[in-house]
Amino acid sequence: MRITDDIQYVGVNDHQVDLFEGQYVVPNGMAYNSYVILDEKIAVMDTVDANFTHEWLDNVANVLGARKPEYLIIQHMEPDHAANIANFMKTYPDTKIVSSTKAFVMMEQFFGTDFADRQVVVGEGDSLSLGKHTLAFVAAPMVHWPEVIVTYDVQDKVLFSADGFGKFGALDVEEDWVCEARRYYIGIVGKYGKQVQNLLKKAVGLDIRIICPTHGPVLTENLGYYLNLYDIWSSYQVEKEGIVVAYTSVYGHTKKAVELLAERLKAKGCPEVIVFDLARCDMAEAVEDAFAYGKLVLATTTYNAGIFPFMRDFIEHLTERDYQKRTVALMENGSWAPLAAKTMKEMFAKSKDISFADTTVRIMSALNDESKNQIEALADELCQEYIAQADETADKNDLTALFNIGYGLYVVTSNDGKKDNGLIVNTVSQVTNTPNRIAVTINKDNYSHHVIKQTGMMNVNCLSTEAPFKVFETFGFQSGRNADKFAGMEPLHSDNGIAFLPRYINSFMSLKVDQYVDLGTHGMFICSVTEARVISSVETMTYTYYQKNVKPKPETEGKKGFVCKICGYIYEGDVLPDDYICPLCKHGAADFEPIG
Repeated sequence: MRITDDIQYVGVNDHQVDLFEGQYVVPNGMAYNSYVILDEKIAVMDTVDANFTHEWLDNVANVLGARKPEYLIIQHMEPDHAANIANFMKTYPDTKIVSSTKAFVMMEQFFGTDFADRQVVVGEGDSLSLGKHTLAFVAAPMVHWPEVIVTYDVQDKVLFSADGFGKFGALDVEEDWVCEARRYYIGIVGKYGKQVQNLLKKAVGLDIRIICPTHGPVLTENLGYYLNLYDIWSSYQVEKEGIVVAYTSVYGHTKKAVELLAERLKAKGCPEVIVFDLARCDMAEAVEDAFAYGKLVLATTTYNAGIFPFMRDFIEHLTERDYQKRTVALMENGSWAPLAAKTMKEMFAKSKDISFADTTVRIMSALNDESKNQIEALADELCQEYIAQADETADKNDLTALFNIGYGLYVVTSNDGKKDNGLIVNTVSQVTNTPNRIAVTINKDNYSHHVIKQTGMMNVNCLSTEAPFKVFETFGFQSGRNADKFAGMEPLHSDNGIAFLPRYINSFMSLKVDQYVDLGTHGMFICSVTEARVISSVETMTYTYYQKNVKPKPETEGKKGFVCKICGYIYEGDVLPDDYICPLCKHGAADFEPIG
């Protein structure tokens, strides 16, 4: 398979393996990817699993013809990629091995030699010229081993991403990329979200046109889609709307309770309900979906004064992978001393940002009227936002939405007749309560000011503390005149036809402009409330919370200059021009402060 004019694929497909890494079911096999870069000097990228030595060496030889390789580049020392280093070096003894310092230590451990006379040690910022191709090396420690490097071909703009962007499945089988890539990522790399985020920040500065992973297909189109998914997965954001219910049941009574809950969740508008019997399902798929969705229900019996073993295993899989930023609900069953809920909650003690549902369902042996009522209450609690989002079930006159107005941060949405638009504001206030009137102040330079002045309508979305920084980047750091702020998102629409956010808000209000006040640089819209919905009970995002918990801490160490207090952008230089505008959030010099 030819990747570019100079890069060819020499990997192999494995349909012999039944359990990858001894634990992950791979019904469609695995691909062990290796590549050859043909230039004045030839580089071979990684090797393959030990079971495919001769097939791989044949592939390499067929591409090389009469030539010999100058370099073998080892990005990752896990044996499915590095097992054939010694065999390769016997076949091509004049080749030099290019890898990280820690990788050569591991070679000694695996092969009894670190190939000292043939080492080329590289690290962050190093490069290697092959002729017209220059390979730039980027350190990727703990993605997902400490020795990992990834390689960028400057000429063809190819990122050799090691295990990043990999998936289960051989290349000669057609299947959906996302599901098996997600299961692969969560299972194998999921613990190291922070390290993946660090690598993604480095990747942003590269012009990447092709991604060549060591597992799975070569990615050549719509790379933003894959990068966005990795950003979601590695920052532990919610990927999909719905509720996962994972359970164990000995005699069927807990199973009946779960089936009743699933029925009630669907009836109350939950878009997807995914149920796993942990004793019978693929545990890795259950873990994968627990990370993909934002809400998880755990239902199990008390067993030996604790919980059923499959449930214990499941929770341990979650917590060791840094399960966080999720809502967890508990259901327990016990005939004389139910302890399951207490045990499960304790197992999440070290997890970050886990919100437990107020309702805990307790079943004493079998369902009765009391436990059925608890299931109904839990379904109401978990589906609060879905009930409020759906036109048929929403209370559209819930003026307690006004209680969520404070010195917070909001997304004001509007529509210019062609597309939905939105911007971040922090100037929303209730000015009268008989009738209810809201004042919203917007900078005249913003496109939304122009749109709202023309249409006389807007929605104010009250952001909750669950909102990630990406929301602020999307709605605050670009103009709606030349950007589609809802790209890749499916907004919902209120009765006035204007969008409201499908997640990360606790309420919204539809406003009709009654009066406009010109404030010079800003305009104030005095509005009446035409619709108000409370979506969830999560606290409103205040400006202080945003500064302390959401806005990334700028990496100022070793730098001299000024940092934007809004978005963290760093301007390096001795003097900040008075008319300087932040290229990210568009705030002026007044919102910058000196570093240090």
